[in-house]
Amino acid sequence: MAASRVIAAAGMLHHGSNVGCFLLKQPFSVKQRPLRRSFNINGPPKRLFTCRALYKPEVQIKEEGHPETLDYRVFLVDSSGKKVSPWHDLPLHLGDGIFNFVVEIPKDTSAKMEVATDEPYTPIKQDTKKGKLRYYPYSINWNYGLLPQTWEDPSFANLEIEGALGDNDPVDVVEIGESRGKIGQILKVKPLAALAMIDEGELDWKIVAISLDDPRASLVNDVNDVEKHFPGTLTAIRDWFRDYKIPDGKPANKFGLGNKATNKEYALKVITETNESWAKLVKRSVPSGELSLV
Repeated sequence: MAASRVIAAAGMLHHGSNVGCFLLKQPFSVKQRPLRRSFNINGPPKRLFTCRALYKPEVQIKEEGHPETLDYRVFLVDSSGKKVSPWHDLPLHLGDGIFNFVVEIPKDTSAKMEVATDEPYTPIKQDTKKGKLRYYPYSINWNYGLLPQTWEDPSFANLEIEGALGDNDPVDVVEIGESRGKIGQILKVKPLAALAMIDEGELDWKIVAISLDDPRASLVNDVNDVEKHFPGTLTAIRDWFRDYKIPDGKPANKFGLGNKATNKEYALKVITETNESWAKLVKRSVPSGELSLV
């Protein structure tokens, strides 16, 4: 029998009940288009981000199985013990430019953990290849994970990024704060920049963000602040993701947008776009394929 234990309080959620509140400006109707430029960062977003419901119970992390085994899963559960999805049930936007971020891979670790998008309640598990657990060739230097309620639509060709299609996953976050997170931990972060990674032809956004709990969080509010207070970090992130597959004999990943990190405004546009794509997914306006919507 798989071991199971609740280990920590993790945050708040918008429970995936039958109550819906999809606050969208308009439905998607065009599959091939550039990123929209209507996001206003000078004030709160107006009817841009979606949510699932208004009920907000506490969330805890529950492990099943043992780390570094094929059976290991990290679930989120509410106060009644019911499993909830870190992808679908947590709110994305918390207001004032602050977002929820779920840690999949803690900094200074190498096990390739990820949300199991095809399993009920989308727990976090270690990725596998040919039945074997996957590890990065070297540890990642930042907390890495996902933005809930986002989705990179594989049918959407982004004309600004070489027409690359979405990678069918939630949007990735690289959190640059000094503290090491835990698998399944929910952090409140503010986005600072974005890198448009192209992985074997698929667009795989990397949102660079910082936890509000970090001592330097108040000093960084845009891409130029990252260069000032975390010098070399944006280049290090780009180079890490560019090169991590090379030891396995694969080519280096590429980056769009001039191989440079975008500013915060563009990062927020990416989040808005992918949040709307997720809304279409959970409303079943687009095919979900093997993805779990529970």
